[in-house]
Amino acid sequence: MIRFFDVFLAIFGLIFLSPLIVLIAIVGWFDNRSPFFRQKRVGRHKKGFIIVKFRTMKVDTAHIASHLANRSAITPLGNFLRSTKLDELPQLWNVLKGDMSLVGPRPCLFNQHELIKEREKRDIFGVRPGITGLAQVNEIDMSTPTLLAETDARMMQDLTVRTYCRYLFMTLMGKGRGDRVQ
Repeated sequence: MIRFFDVFLAIFGLIFLSPLIVLIAIVGWFDNRSPFFRQKRVGRHKKGFIIVKFRTMKVDTAHIASHLANRSAITPLGNFLRSTKLDELPQLWNVLKGDMSLVGPRPCLFNQHELIKEREKRDIFGVRPGITGLAQVNEIDMSTPTLLAETDARMMQDLTVRTYCRYLFMTLMGKGRGDRVQ
């Protein structure tokens, strides 16, 4: 049932928000000549997939977890996109493809060994990673791997259509700020 909502809402979002996506891509082109950011992430069953987001950091920024990046790497447009969560819009394509869900644990990088270990203990990799979830609306990010994995496990254990909709609504209403940056 949740996959049905994922597909329906991703199609709806991509169609309805396409003018905004195009506008952000154009502004992003002028901001740093590379509006989209692609990165390999850990997906369901620990299989890799390429996540697509709007670029919020300078092109030459190292591919590391956001909480390890330097704040000076964030572009002015990137700061706006992060604060409004608009940088996540291209991930609707990942949801449509089946790499992700709208609600689930945020996909980590393959070099985040501590988080991967904590998630393996709790069987988090049995589900699709998501754009938002319980951790995100409570401002828990990848800088606290054990707490994040525990929160992800609690979310997945209690996930229903109702809580799925609640996390989406909370995210759309501005709850949570995303990953911290140094």
